[in-house]
Amino acid sequence: MVLRARIYYREGYLLPAVFLICCWQPCTLAAEADLRMKANELAHKYLIIDTHQDVPYRLKKKMEDISRRTEGGNFDYPRAREGGLDAVFMAVYIPAEYEEKGGAFDFANEGIDMVEGFVRNWPDKFVMARSVADVKGQFGDEKISLAIGMENGAPLEGNLANVEHFYDRGVRYITLTHSKSNHICDSSFDEARKWNGLSPFGRAVVAEMNRLGMIVDVSHVCDETFYQIMELSKAPAVATHSSCRHFTPGWERNMNDEMIKLLAEKGGVIQITFGSMFVNGHVNEAAAKRRKQINEYAEANGLTADAKDEFTKEFLKENPIGEADVSDVAAHIDHVVKLVGIDHVGLGSDFDGVGDHLPNGLRDVSCYPNLIGELLRKGYSEQDIVKICSENFLRVWSDVARIAGELQSGG
Repeated sequence: MVLRARIYYREGYLLPAVFLICCWQPCTLAAEADLRMKANELAHKYLIIDTHQDVPYRLKKKMEDISRRTEGGNFDYPRAREGGLDAVFMAVYIPAEYEEKGGAFDFANEGIDMVEGFVRNWPDKFVMARSVADVKGQFGDEKISLAIGMENGAPLEGNLANVEHFYDRGVRYITLTHSKSNHICDSSFDEARKWNGLSPFGRAVVAEMNRLGMIVDVSHVCDETFYQIMELSKAPAVATHSSCRHFTPGWERNMNDEMIKLLAEKGGVIQITFGSMFVNGHVNEAAAKRRKQINEYAEANGLTADAKDEFTKEFLKENPIGEADVSDVAAHIDHVVKLVGIDHVGLGSDFDGVGDHLPNGLRDVSCYPNLIGELLRKGYSEQDIVKICSENFLRVWSDVARIAGELQSGG
């Protein structure tokens, strides 16, 4: 930006003021317009895959026609096409409470039924994808490829045969746990560490997932679980929706530098998630403080679960914590690249899973060009962006499938 001083004359008299006019140099405006155009071009030229969106659970709470532009949520077909999204893992999320009360298996199958219903109801807009070949073959025909991930392994219900059941239904990754430790492993969100990592059954689950060609998702697991998976798994793992603990010190849900290095060394990839509390340290601190206040109030006043939910809704409205910016997400990607190279990072937004707590510039699936623009500003090349948007994850998915073939053939 430049400051230009102009002295104005009127009818032969010098006006008693000097006006400072702030204006953008034309070349700066043109460069910004070119960058935005380039970002949008790349978003629609190359395949974009997002490895974690919670559309099924959102629609369980309130059904909407996602073939059209919807009032709520972060995903629908028109906005996805605007943003250049080509393939997405629909996360079949199972709340932690189903681990104890039962019904997780049925709940998960209902979620899969819903995703399959998207394709039946709107075959001109959505298509199921069960492999890398499917995703690549479907690219370019204006349909969005829908793959399935299962968030929380509770539906396995202690039966190893259920891993194959869900594989046969199209599930291509399992996030082993969620907000509470379960019968598979311990969670990063749960202070009670029942297994100090993986349970004996959890070890068998990892081996069976390797054999079938199902990706082991290390998002949500505690650090001990992560390191045991790295030691045990014969195939690369993926963090389908995690970010860097470097920016949120002490928050175990994100991955520290040592973990990211080991994940990369084993051939895996971290898919950076967009939630504001994941990518901005100040927002993360404010969110932690707010959770503490809610829990203390609920305990002091003996609130039931329903009463706590109602109190929480009002408290959140009255105590906003601010939002991150699209540049924060780009900073996480940049951190991973500087740490382990361009081949081990991708995109796992968690759209429809973090409510409205999303960065400015990344509010919904129409916004991928904004993130690509930030990467261009940082000097990332076109080929770098292709790797981040899809190639890195697809390489890992291919590796997992290849290793499964070797294991099944006795190699």
